[in-house]
Amino acid sequence: MMPSKTKVPLVISVLFLVISISVIISISYVQMNKEQTLSPGLKYGIVLDAGSSRTTVYVYQWPAEKENNTGVVSQTYKCNVNGQGISSYTNDPAKVALNIDGCMKKVREIIPANQQNSTPAYLGATAGMRLLRLKNESAAEEILTSIQNYFQTQPFDFRGAQIITGQDEGVYGWITVNYLMGNFLEKNIWRAWVRPHGAETTGALDLGGASTQISFIPEMIDQNPNSTVQVILYGYQYNIYTHSFQCYGRDESEKRLLASLAQNSIGKRDVENPCYPQNYMTNFTSSHVFGSLCSAPFRPANYNPDKVINFKGTGNPTKCLEKVASLFNITSCNGEQDCSFDGIYQPKVKGQFSAFSGFYYTASSLNLTGNFPLNEFNSSMWNFCNQEWSKLPQILSRFEEKYARSYCFSANFIYYLLVYGYKFDAESWPQINFQKEVGNSSIAWSLGYMLNLTNMIPTERPLIILPMSSSLFAGLLSLFTTISAFCLVVLFILLVRAC
Repeated sequence: MMPSKTKVPLVISVLFLVISISVIISISYVQMNKEQTLSPGLKYGIVLDAGSSRTTVYVYQWPAEKENNTGVVSQTYKCNVNGQGISSYTNDPAKVALNIDGCMKKVREIIPANQQNSTPAYLGATAGMRLLRLKNESAAEEILTSIQNYFQTQPFDFRGAQIITGQDEGVYGWITVNYLMGNFLEKNIWRAWVRPHGAETTGALDLGGASTQISFIPEMIDQNPNSTVQVILYGYQYNIYTHSFQCYGRDESEKRLLASLAQNSIGKRDVENPCYPQNYMTNFTSSHVFGSLCSAPFRPANYNPDKVINFKGTGNPTKCLEKVASLFNITSCNGEQDCSFDGIYQPKVKGQFSAFSGFYYTASSLNLTGNFPLNEFNSSMWNFCNQEWSKLPQILSRFEEKYARSYCFSANFIYYLLVYGYKFDAESWPQINFQKEVGNSSIAWSLGYMLNLTNMIPTERPLIILPMSSSLFAGLLSLFTTISAFCLVVLFILLVRAC
């Protein structure tokens, strides 16, 4: 029989052991399952990306309880609006709303009716409208007013149609890339959102129809205030170099090329274009070639907007690259290393980059995506540019004339921009990831735009507030584990003595 003097310590030890184990289980459960006790529910946001060549409607969603404290926004729907970019509707602004409505009907089906009036909707217009505003401000305002009037008839919380700056477009694209890649937040073993240890950010390369943007964090803190944007995300400050090159988008650059070729071929029946495939023929009106602000400097003295210009493809990649090079003013940098082109300051590129939009689609036409060496891009570009027009339907997985005829130009333009403009070389080129999306979300500035405008990214405080801090949780866990171990040792000693 166990002595009475042994029973009391034994009971006390068992009691403390049970209490300690109960506390360990309780705090672990609360810490790890707090999120599961919250109401599920979803919230939605709508962004219309009004680019120079087309408008795209994005619908994003996130758990209702996560707003302002997590990074779990995902793309749930994407719709390309029929027709051209909104800047092309200067003669009929009302038609913009009619085209948008096709996509918005589907959006109304996706978002529950009882949540539509609380769902924020935004329209951000980029370089196409920036150019139109410079050319005809009243026409640009009429288009935006037409969109505003349309959304007043819709059930959503429309927060306005804006023309965003090129710098903002670059920053929002950078935010999107790093947000989708998890460079801002990740879940730790306790399912808490924390900043990844030693996380590196990814640069963003965006090629639109009317402008192109480069955004990244340089090795050294940029001392040029005009090219640096400070962004505070999840309590951390990022100094981002960003620049938007107006008129260096894919479409506007090709117009400048056509204008240059036409200017130097006055009096000839056909204008030879070394960037078009061999034996390809097409024609454009002078207003198409010279009507843009970007190509206007090439306009001849006897300019007639209705005159038709014939272009004949010669498929010569060497001459094509020469013509593309003439679109860039590299000499304005005077050999300075921290200069890209047109006299624009740029620090040396650093780290990984994501190349999306026009960069991705052009590389994809050469059967190249993801990461690949510079020489592989060169050889694919050279082979493609040497093809006859009649062979392209068999080469391309998706053949559309307006895109197929321009892939050689686009490839040469991208090569020159990245190598001679941004100064990527054989060593740094493989760090560029030519990609369209991450997971199921498209890489576009629109996500970063919505995150910023809905305050999904707070400016001063961390996102996640757990039931208790990680240090407190670890301390309590360690304390009660030690108590449990001590109780077990005491129990063992008492039982040995009793026997």
